[in-house]
Amino acid sequence: MSNKHAEATLRLLEVMDTLREQCPWDREQTFESLRNNTIEETYELVDAITDRNMEGIKEELGDLLLHVVFYSKLGQEEGAFDYADVANGVCDKLIYRHPHVYGDIHADTPEEVKHNWEALKLRKKNRKSGTLGGVPRSLPALVKAFRIGEKAASVGFDWEKKEDVWAKVQEEVAEIEVEMAAKNHDLLEGEFGDLLFAMVNACRLYGVDPEAALERTNKKFIARFSGMEQAAVDAGKTLGDLSLDEMEALWQAQKKH
Repeated sequence: MSNKHAEATLRLLEVMDTLREQCPWDREQTFESLRNNTIEETYELVDAITDRNMEGIKEELGDLLLHVVFYSKLGQEEGAFDYADVANGVCDKLIYRHPHVYGDIHADTPEEVKHNWEALKLRKKNRKSGTLGGVPRSLPALVKAFRIGEKAASVGFDWEKKEDVWAKVQEEVAEIEVEMAAKNHDLLEGEFGDLLFAMVNACRLYGVDPEAALERTNKKFIARFSGMEQAAVDAGKTLGDLSLDEMEALWQAQKKH
């Protein structure tokens, strides 16, 4: 580490100490009170990454780093751990999980590295039980489904060929149609969940990030819908004044753009 990096890290730790001692707001914060802010900061970083906004990424990384330092300070005050424990802990973990770099294991492809990583995680004594035990409960459902599929596949529970996943997708669609005909809402919700889970696995097998794919569609829809609204305003109307056919015509016009 260069002096520049060491000095910046020390400065941040010192600023945190000062704020914790002298700022009324910082003094009253706890692990629990910061939790939602941490989630918000993480999503703001994701937004900046999605937009490839380097200035935004830098700023949001700083905000997230502040939370790491803040939690470390709280841990130090409780006598549980401090920033050095956090940093050394992740260093030890990285070294342990990269035996192809720090040991004599060979891994020539990203897939081999990932397989070794998951196998080593399972060996840790403090790991939550089972292959899926390490999937955080608070993950958004779409991201969680992707991680569940990854972890199950890491121990061989997967389709033999990626094309086989489409039979599962079609099976789930058929089951939705059955419950729709029966007007059984409770079971219908479950079948929609099964279909979404199958589609997330299809994304995984075809190398597509489902979160990124859905967000791409969200942005496309917002742009087109906003264009429709503006076109209606330009004609002295609102969308509510238009028939479905008129709105469809505006939608198709936006698609051409």
